[in-house]
Amino acid sequence: MRSWLFVALLVAAPAGAQTQLGYYRFPSIHGDTIVFTAEGDLWRVGVQGGTAQRLTSHPAEESRPAISPDGKQVAFSARYEGPAEVYVMRLEGGIPRRLTWEGGNALVVGWTPRGEVLYASRRFSTLPETQLVAVDAATGKRSILPLAQASDGGFDGAGGTLFFTRYVFQGSHTKRYQGGTAQNLWKWTSGEAVPLTADFAGTP
Repeated sequence: MRSWLFVALLVAAPAGAQTQLGYYRFPSIHGDTIVFTAEGDLWRVGVQGGTAQRLTSHPAEESRPAISPDGKQVAFSARYEGPAEVYVMRLEGGIPRRLTWEGGNALVVGWTPRGEVLYASRRFSTLPETQLVAVDAATGKRSILPLAQASDGGFDGAGGTLFFTRYVFQGSHTKRYQGGTAQNLWKWTSGEAVPLTADFAGTP
């Protein structure tokens, strides 16, 4: 999904701006608005293209924006005080509000249908593994999803099924990597999760 949005963002750029293209990452789309990362900051632009509006200007890095289901807020990870933590702010910009104090990399994945920020963390496991955690953007209440080693994911349109990957990306771009940390796609509605790419020769 993120790759498709990245392509859409480039296509939407005005023809005259092709010689000044930046390095755009982590696009999130809601309605006619795209929020993305460039130059270590968050930017906002319409899906039709045009001049992007800078939403943040802190010297520290902000990344992984995700627009809320109601289109009013954007969650993101930022390294304001060291390790990446989860923050939210109004979609129009403003003062970010911190939601996590993990002391380690808390990486925004998206939002739940209930309006919670979904992020990946190693904070709550006694093993060196990543888990998906949902934090209420209003109250700060957290709940850990019962999915071992889940590192990324997103809910379907109906909001009842989560599609996720197990294992953090191991950093190698080796074609058809089949090592012990090869990622696979899973589906979780209720009860036990079901693997969708167990027979795939490599990382999906």
